[in-house]
Amino acid sequence: MPLTIVVTRDVEARYRGFLTSVMLEISAGVYVAPDMSAGVRARVWEVLRDWWEMLGRGAIVMVWRDGGAVGHLSMEHLGDPPKEIVDADGILLVKRK
Repeated sequence: MPLTIVVTRDVEARYRGFLTSVMLEISAGVYVAPDMSAGVRARVWEVLRDWWEMLGRGAIVMVWRDGGAVGHLSMEHLGDPPKEIVDADGILLVKRK
């Protein structure tokens, strides 16, 4: 079960309450779960996405270890321009789509 990180910016307080029920808040708006399963991660993201679509405020990014992805990281985001992780000759970069 991989480490999962969620970063929120300018979102309603309900996100904090929900995320602290399943993750550790290590800094304002930064949440980590050292052993979150793929099923739990998908459900957490579904709740965050549904709230964000309803409320439409702020930005949320979720990152987790994924052995099959570029750089072994996968990323989901709401409220920011879409991004992807790319490998540029062994250097990982974040590129706007």
